[in-house]
Amino acid sequence: MLVIAGCGRKGVLRPPEALVPAPVVDLAVVQRGEEFRLSWSVPTKEETGPPLRDLAGFRLYRREMLPPEQDCPACPDTWQLIRAIDLAYLPDVRRSGNRFFVNDPTVRTGTSYQYQVLAINRPGAVSRPSNRPARKKVEPPLPPVLQAFATPTGVRLEFVAIPFPAPEAIVGYAIYRQRPVELPPLEPLTVAPVTGPTFSDEPLAPGAVYRYTVRTVARINGELVESAPSNEAEATLAPPE
Repeated sequence: MLVIAGCGRKGVLRPPEALVPAPVVDLAVVQRGEEFRLSWSVPTKEETGPPLRDLAGFRLYRREMLPPEQDCPACPDTWQLIRAIDLAYLPDVRRSGNRFFVNDPTVRTGTSYQYQVLAINRPGAVSRPSNRPARKKVEPPLPPVLQAFATPTGVRLEFVAIPFPAPEAIVGYAIYRQRPVELPPLEPLTVAPVTGPTFSDEPLAPGAVYRYTVRTVARINGELVESAPSNEAEATLAPPE
């Protein structure tokens, strides 16, 4: 009698591509002051669909775009690694929920750049490249001069714009608020830019301290561009009686 001895139970074999993280699909780039800010969402699945449980980090790449007759986005030597991101150690990287934020300050006015990000798991498997957004750095508008005044129920902001060579490009102002113990906010208070020179932020907590900066928002070459932040203005609400 022939007896075949097994060496134990085995799970279903998975092909190597099933162990690779799914690619990032929503890499975005915006200009804020003299820098580009990049952001993307963390992939939650492996390439073939199972939940991704062993993500280790990301590799962020950039290339300078050339005139169409000279450009070669498919050429691997045109892409340069500008940031290796380890989830266990995140210097100069912000995370908000499922989204990462990274600044690129090494861009030059008048130059167009394209970006891609790759996800990497702990065994070292690398995802396919993300979407590849492109952006040309332009001269940003100047920030306004800001004042903040406490009111009985909130804070009133007043800001004076600095002249811009193309005033018709100004679409409004992005307002950022933080408490003294908080990190600088990643997103403005309002979804759309504020169009007037004043803004009332209310209701707010009595007795609390609030700090604000404002960025001028302009539409240049069809893209929204924010200025550097204004001076910081602080207001303290009266404590409850």
